[in-house]
Amino acid sequence: MAYNLQSGGKLRPVDLARGHGLSTQAVRNYEEAGILPAADRTAHGYRTYTPLHARALDAFLALLPGHGHRTATSVMRAVNEGATAEAFRLIDESHAQLLDDRRTLEAVEGALRDLGRPGPGVTAATGSATASAAVTVTVTSASAGRFVGPLARELGIRPATLRKWERAGLVRPSRDPLTGYRVYGEADVRDAKLAHQLRRGGYPLARIAPVIEQVRSAGGLEPLEATLRDWRDRLSARGRALLAGAAELEAYLRAREGRA
Repeated sequence: MAYNLQSGGKLRPVDLARGHGLSTQAVRNYEEAGILPAADRTAHGYRTYTPLHARALDAFLALLPGHGHRTATSVMRAVNEGATAEAFRLIDESHAQLLDDRRTLEAVEGALRDLGRPGPGVTAATGSATASAAVTVTVTSASAGRFVGPLARELGIRPATLRKWERAGLVRPSRDPLTGYRVYGEADVRDAKLAHQLRRGGYPLARIAPVIEQVRSAGGLEPLEATLRDWRDRLSARGRALLAGAAELEAYLRAREGRA
């Protein structure tokens, strides 16, 4: 939206609101929150805004999609208070979070690719020699799953690690009705392998748990492909929104400095 910032034109709250598809109450709320600079008042106490206020509102609305309401509000408040260094720090945090989210997505995608590769000694005909032997020795039915020891050996970790992952919600083994031992079914083995890959990538358990939950809610790895594509698209959209917000904020900063 273009404004003649040198005209000194006055805008009523309704003018500012209509120009942005908002209610006049929303404009007043934004001013009270510090998102807009304080408005001048007429002799009768009515608010009057200027094109600079409109520019501020442009910046705030552009910041919203990439940063969210709380951060966008804090950024605008900092700018209007003259604390631009704080505003830039908040913007940096949003970019850092986006980068962190991208790295998490890459780690998940890498882990899923690794899960699709046959491991040492695995062929389409025989499967894992270690896993096959473990199932033969420790369970009475091919569909019953694996006990903690064989699965731990297959992953190259200690049984205590699997139990720790269970406490963190990464795996949810059932119990053998006769022995009370933990039994890891097909989905549990999948979750354990995914957790193992992400742990190898340096991700803490608290970060892995939501990923495992996404796999469960998607119904497995294959349905998760659509989730990952959507995740990737949302990250790209957020990155572009951050760029758009930065452009509008720069325009507002220049206007405040009288350079627009």
